[in-house]
Amino acid sequence: MYQDAGAGLDAAHFWGWGDDAYIGNYGDNSLLYFHQYQNAPEGSPLAEKARTGTDIAKSGTLFDVFRQDVLGNKLPQVSWIVAPEAYTEHPNWPANYGAWYISQLLDALTANPEVWSKTVFIIMYDENDGFFDHLVPPTPPQSRAEGLSTVATTNELFGGAPGNPAGPYGLGVRVPMIVVSPWSKGGWINSEVFDHTSLIRFIERRFGHQHRDLMESNITPWRRAVTGDLSSAFNFASPHDAKVPLPSTVAYQPPDNERHPDYIPAPPTEQVLPQQEPGMRPARALPYELHIHEETSRDNLELRFRNSGQAGAVFQVRYADGLTAPRTYTVGAGDEVSDTFCGEGDSSYDLSVLGPNGFLRTFAGGMGRGSARITVEARYEKFFEGIELLIHNHSSSTERVKMVDAYSGKTTSHVLHPLSTLTHFAELGKSFGWYDLTVEAESDSIYRRQIAGHVETGRDSMSDPAIGAAVPQVALTD
Repeated sequence: MYQDAGAGLDAAHFWGWGDDAYIGNYGDNSLLYFHQYQNAPEGSPLAEKARTGTDIAKSGTLFDVFRQDVLGNKLPQVSWIVAPEAYTEHPNWPANYGAWYISQLLDALTANPEVWSKTVFIIMYDENDGFFDHLVPPTPPQSRAEGLSTVATTNELFGGAPGNPAGPYGLGVRVPMIVVSPWSKGGWINSEVFDHTSLIRFIERRFGHQHRDLMESNITPWRRAVTGDLSSAFNFASPHDAKVPLPSTVAYQPPDNERHPDYIPAPPTEQVLPQQEPGMRPARALPYELHIHEETSRDNLELRFRNSGQAGAVFQVRYADGLTAPRTYTVGAGDEVSDTFCGEGDSSYDLSVLGPNGFLRTFAGGMGRGSARITVEARYEKFFEGIELLIHNHSSSTERVKMVDAYSGKTTSHVLHPLSTLTHFAELGKSFGWYDLTVEAESDSIYRRQIAGHVETGRDSMSDPAIGAAVPQVALTD
């Protein structure tokens, strides 16, 4: 555990968390919350690895011990680096301070090419730093009324306590993570779902062949199903594909060791939603292949959630009325599950299903006579990097449908004869596998199906080119 001792790594000094924000560990050395580390005898392995560090209040810099171990080929197989408060990029501290701190660590790591050639440096955050993030975290269903799960939810449901109602634990709000290594260069993004246990699972996978019993038993089956182990972030086949220049951070070094008043921004008089930064990045291939099959009748709408991918996924079902509680469906790899969303007496339905990596399906329509009885089935054409829509007319009447392709900007009309099926193929090479297709019926003003997401081919791709573009219905899907 690389850290600074601050005023002292003991109980009297809060295990390194003190008033001086430029020294110590900000209380982020999690090992020192456990008695076996707190009470370990001086000089013992536990004390040496968890309760030692630099002491810059007396001499030296925050990076001396780390730099010495790198240069001396003594960097442990697994280590944690804990920054003092001033460098943690919490909202009351400039992000520039954190950038300078990280650059010093990178300079130390790359000073020994032999060590750097076999090192993964992961920069993790425990909070979302106050910046806007629209993503609702995946959670398991707490009861049958909240959805279904094909994966065991043991230890993922909180039973409740005085002042704290029962509910699912699930994942927290999304936070940044940066993976720096010889195998992840080039500004790549990875949109697989991860959480804090993903790092532990990466360690399991990396060292499991050396230690057969290396398995963290506290990670739940649900969490193992829906979060990855970080292996998809790396390109081990051709690690030298990119060279990345890094800007100087000399100007970001703190000018003093003072605690300055918090910066309080003045909100604008007219509030607006934050704008997504435009542009594209190369994106890693992901293990998702998700499907929803619909069955409609005069009385109900039934959806079948199917997962033919290599990773579990959580489908979130949200209702447009803003009143009906959302539901969640966890579907393990190779599994499927069905549920009914409208019942007898309902005159209409309007709901959306969201999944990882921009997966979106919307279903809106009527239930009674005169309502369009059209279903839309999506099939992925991975070899051709395309998507095929099978539009079925289940009624005895001819229907005219309109299809809008948000990426190509094309609108087409089609005639559906009674009890017939129309096949529409969309080639997605120009949009790098991203699709957003909407089907509407001329005879039913409330009928609507939207099919959006990304076709995974097993090959690396690009981020959604519509992100930040002036196409509102697309920008909302990812």
